[in-house]
Amino acid sequence: MDFNGKVVLVTGASSGIGAEVAKEFAGYGGKLVLVGRNVERLNKTAEACLNSSNHLIIQADVTNEEEVKQMFKTALNKFQRLDILVNNAGIIEIGSIENTSLEQYDRVMNINMRSIYHLTMLAVPELKKNKGNIINVSSVCGLRSFPGVLAYNISKSALDQFTKCVALELAAAGVRCNSVNPGVITTELHKRGGMDETAYEKFLEHSKDTHPLGRVGTVKDVSNAICFLASDKASFITGCNMPVDGGKQATCPR
Repeated sequence: MDFNGKVVLVTGASSGIGAEVAKEFAGYGGKLVLVGRNVERLNKTAEACLNSSNHLIIQADVTNEEEVKQMFKTALNKFQRLDILVNNAGIIEIGSIENTSLEQYDRVMNINMRSIYHLTMLAVPELKKNKGNIINVSSVCGLRSFPGVLAYNISKSALDQFTKCVALELAAAGVRCNSVNPGVITTELHKRGGMDETAYEKFLEHSKDTHPLGRVGTVKDVSNAICFLASDKASFITGCNMPVDGGKQATCPR
């Protein structure tokens, strides 16, 4: 996989899947636009990337429309092109139909779906120039139903439909759009969503039994899939919601 000369914009690049996929793209020669809210962590991501001085760090909140517009202007001023958009920024919130507040629902949908709609709208004109592509980071929760994270499930299901629709709309222009749908991956996502350390460790242990391959995933598992879908090796793949979940989406509830 060769991304020399390609410009890759990654949201949520300060940690987890975003940080790992940034390092992988850089290893294949890509020039990175690293977007996130925590500048210190973004700097650490850049430092871990090959040719760290070539990459652009932008502090921005993806739900802030003006900040996102300025982000694209800054990126294009530096690189004059955009080839790959990785919509990775996202959150999870715990709650069912009985106890999820509307504030939680709005927060999850604004970050996990509305911001991606906006980012993609702005990126498409540049992607069409270079026959680029879009990778959305979704979840197995978009493919299957799980209790206790209702707003999150809805947001990821919407993102999967968005992925397929955009793929069809942009196919004639040579722009591909796919998603990866991870199972349980070892990141900070669940703890930020409300799990304490003890609950999270129990969750990870239990998840080994709910994933047929007998383990939870790593950020590297997901970054490998993202880079593959973004590469010319996947040139005939579009509109795909690709499970990266150890077989979890194929199982019965247990």
